[in-house]
Amino acid sequence: MHKPSLSFWRIWNMCFGFFGIQIGFGLQNANVSRIFQTLGAEVDALPILWIAAPLTGLLVQPVIGYASDRTWGRLGRRRPYFLYGALATTAALLVMPNSPALWVAAGMLWIMDASINVTMEPFRAFVGDMLPHRQRTTGFAMQSFFIGLGAVLASALPWIMTNWFSVANVAEAGGVPPSLKSAFYIGAGLVLVSVMWTVFSTKEYSPEELKRHEESDEARRLKTKAVAGIGIGKAPSAAGFLFTGAVWLSGGLALTAVIAMLSLQKEFYVLSVCGAAFGLIQIVAGVLKRRGETSNPFSEIVDDLFLMPKTMKQLAWVQFFTWFALFSMWIFATPGVARYHYGTDDPTSVIYNNGADWVGMLFAVYNGFAALVAIVIPIISAKTSRKTVHSISLLCGAAGLVSFLIIRDPSLLWISMIGVGIAWASILSVPYAILSGALPSAKMGVYMGIFNFFIVIPQFVAATVLGLLVRSIFHGEPIYALALGGASMTLAAIFTLFVEDIAAPSIAEGRETALASAGDAGA
Repeated sequence: MHKPSLSFWRIWNMCFGFFGIQIGFGLQNANVSRIFQTLGAEVDALPILWIAAPLTGLLVQPVIGYASDRTWGRLGRRRPYFLYGALATTAALLVMPNSPALWVAAGMLWIMDASINVTMEPFRAFVGDMLPHRQRTTGFAMQSFFIGLGAVLASALPWIMTNWFSVANVAEAGGVPPSLKSAFYIGAGLVLVSVMWTVFSTKEYSPEELKRHEESDEARRLKTKAVAGIGIGKAPSAAGFLFTGAVWLSGGLALTAVIAMLSLQKEFYVLSVCGAAFGLIQIVAGVLKRRGETSNPFSEIVDDLFLMPKTMKQLAWVQFFTWFALFSMWIFATPGVARYHYGTDDPTSVIYNNGADWVGMLFAVYNGFAALVAIVIPIISAKTSRKTVHSISLLCGAAGLVSFLIIRDPSLLWISMIGVGIAWASILSVPYAILSGALPSAKMGVYMGIFNFFIVIPQFVAATVLGLLVRSIFHGEPIYALALGGASMTLAAIFTLFVEDIAAPSIAEGRETALASAGDAGA
């Protein structure tokens, strides 16, 4: 029994919750640096403060993915995580703008990002669960559409509150502007409403139904398994884990000691400690395997990490250079534009806050354009290929980031954001559509969570080096971090060409699916 194709409106309902998720994520990305600076953070300290976001995703997403693969209750498989994550995200959004001190705001970023991750990770697997392969590009593109709409609203909310409702966008030193507080309050309500819409308007396949659908695809999966790499080879033995773990742990500790002895920049501790932690994880996995205690979440997740499909390994390089670029933009867009285009780095000044509000509008532009591009991605992918679409989209994003150096009039920076928007639409849909075709439904959640590693690792690298580069190489000019992001995104476009999209639908089948979805939309 093959999975049936879903109607446009069923796909709409199952993806609508991403509208709210992205409102929370968008408010975080566009405004947390501003809140940190308002509370006294120096510009070169921003990357290390932002480390909470990727570290939270690294820890939360694989665990939530693993758990949701094994969950079934009254609300289904993935929807319980939508519900509880949305409730926690709503609470975090209400508290964040009222942080009385920098350390409180940094802690709230951890909580808010963890809550968003609990909600967001199962949404990716949800598309794989519910849609046949021929509709997955459409499903992930629909998520991109709602992500774009949600981010537009999130990015524009502070500007709207100031310019439409005359809410002040400047506060006393050490205070968060009232316009920003209002934006977070409104966003909290929208997160809850939109996620609840998906929770109560969709019905998931039961475990028995998913098993039947998986069995119907068995012939295709056996044919592609050798390419995908699933089930090929073995996880490291107990001895293998212990040896490689010892190497990683020793190397991480040695690097930590060198950093301390030479009084190097504190950001380098991020990489050394992460290396040591990865070694410790392998040692624990080796000890458990030697004891025969492998039927536990920790051991299974670690084994799955070392048994990644080939397609996933190839996409890892694409994701690394893509998300390094995005993290560069999210951290340094506000201070970069304020300094390079508005001529100030004083977060208490009216000029700085006008620049910060304009950056929020620029984020709205790229997200709005991404929402439009997401509509045509399935159609263009059907006429060409998903790899072609993604590579070209990333090149557009690279050009947009580099153009921040070229365009000196801030009112024209929306042109730069068109390229970023094209890239963003593809980043949020095409890699996941390609990956889902290489995964069995029984491990869709855990592998979608592990895939997040290749979003998190570049953010650790960015948090380690970007502050140092801005301070030492770029002479305190944050705008050059955006240009570096453009170079990184160019590399991602090149790596995309080497990815094997093993489950890509035929051109004819893809065209029929895209046209059918468009027809349903017009009905």
